[in-house]
Amino acid sequence: MKKLLLCAAIAASPLTAMAAGGHGPAGCGLGTEVVFKQANEWHEHVLAATTNGTSGNQTFGMTSGTLGCGDARGPLASGVDLFIDNNLEQIAAESSTGEGETISALSELIGVDAKDEAAFKTALKANFDQIFTSIETTSGDVYSALVDMMTNNENLAKYIS
Repeated sequence: MKKLLLCAAIAASPLTAMAAGGHGPAGCGLGTEVVFKQANEWHEHVLAATTNGTSGNQTFGMTSGTLGCGDARGPLASGVDLFIDNNLEQIAAESSTGEGETISALSELIGVDAKDEAAFKTALKANFDQIFTSIETTSGDVYSALVDMMTNNENLAKYIS
């Protein structure tokens, strides 16, 4: 019985670790956001994690971006990572010049207002070497560099959630 409980605990530990995202050891969900909002003791964290995991609300929160799980999708709008992955070469080519339909679509997908689109394209061109550091640059690298670029730009930081 002890081995079974140990195996269950080891198997479940990555689930709560992946969901944590700055929410403490229990991760995001109803147990963290409502029931044990001010958890300080270890047993409160355990009960919050149990509430989050067993009722399915943590999964719901990560899928819907609610219950404090809004950052589970990342700082950019949903679908941006997939768009970058599917259009990486075209984004690289257009970012080098600061013009093109693909980077216009990317700015629209992120939610950049029309008045800030020129600033977005200019920032892509100016930061090309930091975004596309080598031929082996992955879509994940581009996503992270894009978040960094926008975070450090006063006109674009408002689009980072």
